Amino acid sequence: MDDYTAEVMASGNDTPAPRLLPARNQNESGTSTPRSGSGLRGGFAAIREKAGFQDRLMERLLQQVIPADDDHGSDAPIVAPEASDSAFAQRPSFNLTTMSYNFRHFNARIGVVFQFQADAVRLFSWAQPSHTLSFLAVYSFVCLDPYLLPALPMVVLVLAVLVPSFVARHPAPPKGTLSSEQSIGYSAQGPPLAPAATVRPAKELSKDFFRNMRDLQNSMGDFSHAHDKIVELLVPVTNFSDEALSSTVFLFLCGGAVAMTLASHVIPWRLLFLAGGWALVVSGHPAVKPLLAAQHQQHVQPREERAKTWLDHWIADDVILDSAPETREVEIFELQRMSDDAWRRPSHGGGEWEPWLFSPSPFDPLSQPRIAGERPRGSRFFEDVLPPHGWEWSEKKWALDLWSRDWVEERIITGVEVETEGERWVYDIYDDGEDLRTGVVEQPEKSGPGGGKLKARQHPQPSWEEGEDSSERRGRWRRRRWVRLVKRRAAPATATS
Repeated sequence: MDDYTAEVMASGNDTPAPRLLPARNQNESGTSTPRSGSGLRGGFAAIREKAGFQDRLMERLLQQVIPADDDHGSDAPIVAPEASDSAFAQRPSFNLTTMSYNFRHFNARIGVVFQFQADAVRLFSWAQPSHTLSFLAVYSFVCLDPYLLPALPMVVLVLAVLVPSFVARHPAPPKGTLSSEQSIGYSAQGPPLAPAATVRPAKELSKDFFRNMRDLQNSMGDFSHAHDKIVELLVPVTNFSDEALSSTVFLFLCGGAVAMTLASHVIPWRLLFLAGGWALVVSGHPAVKPLLAAQHQQHVQPREERAKTWLDHWIADDVILDSAPETREVEIFELQRMSDDAWRRPSHGGGEWEPWLFSPSPFDPLSQPRIAGERPRGSRFFEDVLPPHGWEWSEKKWALDLWSRDWVEERIITGVEVETEGERWVYDIYDDGEDLRTGVVEQPEKSGPGGGKLKARQHPQPSWEEGEDSSERRGRWRRRRWVRLVKRRAAPATATS
């Protein structure tokens, strides 16, 4: 018998969805600018008030269209309240005014990033070969002696930031003057002659501002194209839409990880990075690109087709995916209740049991719904019991669990009487007055010497009892367990994540 059970419920208004279970702020400010004064000042105040009203109206409209934030939704990770408060509660929600304000400030200051991008493109496209060769020389020194790497940021900071900033404050005299003709070279003697250089954001509606907007627009397009290309190449290989191909990639990656773990210390990483870096930079030279394209089309592309054909044949022949689907065991409890006429009699014996429903819970005397006074939930008929979502029946019929004692002990159910033979019902045990009897049954008191009362020595008793022919000790409910196997339902081939 499998170690997994399921809470299987029928579709209905009062039944929960099937589940497979293992057995073992921001405060808004609506203050408007008062109309104070007259003339030009009053006109500006009216314009500001009208603009603020339009912004608030647009915000209200967007609040109706955009769903509210839900940090505890089905797809959101569960985080601690402290982390949620510190990371998200203090940040403002979406707002058109804030969005416009932040975009203008961001666009005015993003120019340094685009300048660095343009310099990198010029460097690796060999626009000035001396700069590219200087970069390759530094890269070669770092590859051959990696201990120079911690000094590289400090050297770059000195040569690229501090020296130009010092030269800006102590500029050389202009050419053609008497001092420049008599001087041998640059001299930094004397007080600073120019103000310190600083980085200022671009003014709005200026040429630099619109240039940043153009570069930002193109960068967003480049990111979108790169993202779509990566998704097109990697996602079909790794998301198991083609299980054979993804399994092959998984096998190769695991083998490569094991091989690198064992052999990474013998690989000449310095020479490898040195040769790889030179190859990448040299391949960007305008004279080398056409040669590489021609060689790729002549020699590499035909071999790519043969390699792909070999890989497809290897996957089709050696990757086996016809394993049996996963199977689990689900359970349902058949509940029956003693009829009202028999229950009202002084003696509970001889009553008739009425079929009640099929429930995922045994509805034992100490279950939470029973203590709370709730009614059992489930399906009225056996045919209405459905498999869990994503599963289908593996067997045609339900099977009665003949080991009632095992599932009672496994759930630590108390106050019940177990039938070990026959129909395997598990009955409630009640005393007179419908008081629940659970746990160890106390032994009767005995009279001792001198008229005192002594308790007989107590022996631990189980919290359940085997069935006896004493129906007056049975409560109003009884139940028995039915089991059935389910298997995973195959997803349709056209399903997408």
